[in-house]
Amino acid sequence: MALASDKQTNEANELMLSLPKEMGLNAGPYLHLFQDFWCPSFYFQGVINFQKHFHAKDSDVFLATFPKSGTTWLKALTFLIVNHQRFSSFENQPLLSSNPHELVSSPEFILSHDLHDQILSLSNMSEPRLFSTHLPFSALPKTMTESKCKIIYICRNPFDTFVSAWEFSTKIKSVSSSPAFTFEEAFEKYCNGITGFGPWWNHMLGYWNESITKPDKVLSLKYEELKEDTVFHVKRIVEFLDSPITQEGEGTTAIENIINLCRFEKMKDLGVNKSGYIHNIAEKKNFFRKGKIGDWKNYFSPSMIEKLSTIIEEKLSGSGLSFKVHS
Repeated sequence: MALASDKQTNEANELMLSLPKEMGLNAGPYLHLFQDFWCPSFYFQGVINFQKHFHAKDSDVFLATFPKSGTTWLKALTFLIVNHQRFSSFENQPLLSSNPHELVSSPEFILSHDLHDQILSLSNMSEPRLFSTHLPFSALPKTMTESKCKIIYICRNPFDTFVSAWEFSTKIKSVSSSPAFTFEEAFEKYCNGITGFGPWWNHMLGYWNESITKPDKVLSLKYEELKEDTVFHVKRIVEFLDSPITQEGEGTTAIENIINLCRFEKMKDLGVNKSGYIHNIAEKKNFFRKGKIGDWKNYFSPSMIEKLSTIIEEKLSGSGLSFKVHS
């Protein structure tokens, strides 16, 4: 088993070295153009293993996001919905003692090492299993797309997504000794789609189009709409997952309790989210910066606004997917 694992690792490394590469937003690791998306080097082996060895179950629930689009919040909300009947009260919810990223893991990350043990661990998880992924729809394992598992996707205004990614990248542990990009340099890469799991427009459109053709398979949400009418869109999640909450007389109360427990300010103030690291890379507190809509206007120059607005219009034109520019 060890020899086979070593062989697979060597093959993945050889493949990665043969691909076009660019420096990532945090001046490392490199991004490699793989299957038409920019895959961060430290995810590469995990992505290969995910595609080859993951076996989806019809009851699985996947949360798909482009990085910094509301991943943490969606994980918290969906974890409470999926596990609603497992905990007798909100006082003993794991969300109060664990970061959402510790409760909902990504196969492309956890399958990057100890493959045999991790596959066994995944197969023994209680159902419904809840996972997350940053992979574009086109790169998902066939076992996922061909099964009846459900996918919830959330996207965010590309302006705020970039600012959130920029701020986050300046705080995570650098894996390179190279100097970090300036805001302007990072913006140019973003506009060219050269960002982890990007181009961001392909990522959005892949899931958006699938949600239109297969609405029972993929639910597409917008971060801004979830913020502006949280009750309505959490109810959409509940109904999409056929959660028992919908059959309960206290369904509305349960939904309100879930929303309250996942409020940005509440999660940010929890002790578990104030210290410690996720995977020894990012501090937990950095997953809770502002959570606001329109913060980008404090960062962008008029020429940047014009450039990104034009790209959004060109890339999303005719898709039915659009974003309000909060000026």
